[in-house]
Amino acid sequence: MPESPGSSISGRESAGEQSEQKSSSSISGTVLDLNGGIVPEAKVTLKMEGASAETVITSDGEGNFRFSSLPSGKYSVTISSPGLETLKLDEIVLHEGQNHQLPKIALPLLRTSTDVQVVVTQKELAVEQVKLAEKQRVLGIVPNFYSSYIWNAAPLPAKQKFDLAMKSRTDPVAFVITGVVAGIEQARDRFPAYGQGTEGYAKRYGASYATSAVGRFMGYAVLPSVFHQDPRYFYMGSGSTRSRAFYAMTRPFVTRGDNGRSQPNYSYILGSFIAGGVSNLYHPADDRGARLTVDNALLGIAASSIGNLVREFVLRKYTPSVPNYAQGKP
Repeated sequence: MPESPGSSISGRESAGEQSEQKSSSSISGTVLDLNGGIVPEAKVTLKMEGASAETVITSDGEGNFRFSSLPSGKYSVTISSPGLETLKLDEIVLHEGQNHQLPKIALPLLRTSTDVQVVVTQKELAVEQVKLAEKQRVLGIVPNFYSSYIWNAAPLPAKQKFDLAMKSRTDPVAFVITGVVAGIEQARDRFPAYGQGTEGYAKRYGASYATSAVGRFMGYAVLPSVFHQDPRYFYMGSGSTRSRAFYAMTRPFVTRGDNGRSQPNYSYILGSFIAGGVSNLYHPADDRGARLTVDNALLGIAASSIGNLVREFVLRKYTPSVPNYAQGKP
């Protein structure tokens, strides 16, 4: 028999219920930050596998969101919020009539790429270069502090000039060298008024040390600070033997200014004569005078020229602590 009207309505209701059941699934969740704080108005994007369209909603004031009336299938959920990282959740397989509750979602802070430019000042660079120089010892023993194997080394601030002078004069090797000089003077009976024996040696030792100390502080610290000159010897290391020898021997007369330019070495020349003049205060009366001043100054200048030749051609290979990149003039 044909279906009765009542039966027809019942069938339509059953079909409607079945259709509603097929699209009654949902996906919901709560958006938080890493500290557990609520993230309102987060953008939540839902996309069904195989579909071109996306559904976009925002979380409410409590961070909650809900996609309802969804057909079964596979879904992807992407969540984003200003200042927080975008998070894409693992694929969700949604079955008919399923209400899928996502675990609480914690969005981490956005990782920003920031370029940080570290600027080292000339003063800081000079301090580090002096620290390296203070480790320079010939054969690991004899100080070679005033040799700069970095041709374009930063100029020394006044404090570093004084620190370097102090370190060089208080180094144990400096006291040993002074003792050798005093011994040679005694053997040659220089400054005979000092006499011989322990007392004569002590006087020669004190005078020799005082002269070298005054010369070092005046010519390498005080006057270089006044005239803005660099007291170091800058190793050349390249060029012909003649050009290198000429360069080394003329350094007592020509030096580098703190501005990087070559200029007359007022600091060293005046410092040598000042040291020679001061030596008149403690040398025997018979040896005092202009001659003592000139002799000590010229002796110091000559010794510096010879010492620079040794610096240029010998000491580099016997100073193990010099960095490999420090090779003198490029």
